[in-house]
Amino acid sequence: MKANHGEMGVRSWRLDCHVVAGDHDVAAGDLRRSLTASTPTISPRWFYDDAGCALFERITNLPEYYQTRTEQRLLDARMDAVVEAIRPTELVEIGSGSATKTRAILGAMSRAGDLHRYIPFDISPGAITQSASALAVSYPGLRVHGVAGDFSRQLGKIPRRPAGGTRLVAFLGSTLGNLEPAQRRSMVRRLARLLGPGDALLMGTDLAHDTAVLVNAYNDALGVTAEFNRNIIRHVNRAFGGDADPDAFVHVARWNTRASRIEMHLRASRAVDWNLLGLDIRVHVPEGRTIRTEISCKFTSGEVAALYADAGLTPISWDEDALGRYAISVAIKD
Repeated sequence: MKANHGEMGVRSWRLDCHVVAGDHDVAAGDLRRSLTASTPTISPRWFYDDAGCALFERITNLPEYYQTRTEQRLLDARMDAVVEAIRPTELVEIGSGSATKTRAILGAMSRAGDLHRYIPFDISPGAITQSASALAVSYPGLRVHGVAGDFSRQLGKIPRRPAGGTRLVAFLGSTLGNLEPAQRRSMVRRLARLLGPGDALLMGTDLAHDTAVLVNAYNDALGVTAEFNRNIIRHVNRAFGGDADPDAFVHVARWNTRASRIEMHLRASRAVDWNLLGLDIRVHVPEGRTIRTEISCKFTSGEVAALYADAGLTPISWDEDALGRYAISVAIKD
């Protein structure tokens, strides 16, 4: 647990860290299996070393990548109405990161006079530490209780809501789209278990629309996304004693119509024999073969409503941008 004792009137904050050494072994086992499968893949978690995080921040500011700024505009425009309808007293944010978009929600809660506690949940303890310090100063009296962990396994570490309050859980950035269909259903069900009667779930989802716009969002003219994709090879090399040349791979972003999703791949421009001493494997990638690094599924309003219904939640609002590219939605637990 870490605490910040700041200015007078600023509450101390705490961080519960559930990221332990054994998590690396689990991730290594998953990576070994995925790279040696008949269709090799690398989990998107390996995008995010320091270099990858910096590259992704650049991506979010590219003209082609509309998602981040569109979600921010929707939150800025709609959160006062959402808060008025729900009257939440605490916010739980899954995958909080730098908590940039969080301020739109906390600001609306503060204006309503109902802001008491913020619980950021993220895989990075450092990201929580930075955002908790800043938010505790920006919102004097706010209790910040950070939880560092893996949302696929450790949502149960999030503290219970105090009696008499109302909880809003936020799952933004269309992170839901990075999961396969069965994983998506499981994820929304697990999010619903964080809620009591009258609590609500807020999600941001990228929508199925113009294919060319979607592909360009993952294949920008400056090549930043391509560099971000190839950096996954560097990260895995460093983590597991690998020797693959990132420049031997070409970035590929393509639309999968059947699955309604963008897929990012790395295609070998020449045959690659990738030795990974830390995983005790050698991966042969023939020329022209790809390694899939990410999926990003795109949704319709009906598909999102079905996920809510499956989790026992009732949708109460749906707001999308004027171009029909992105939506934020809210569902409550009866």
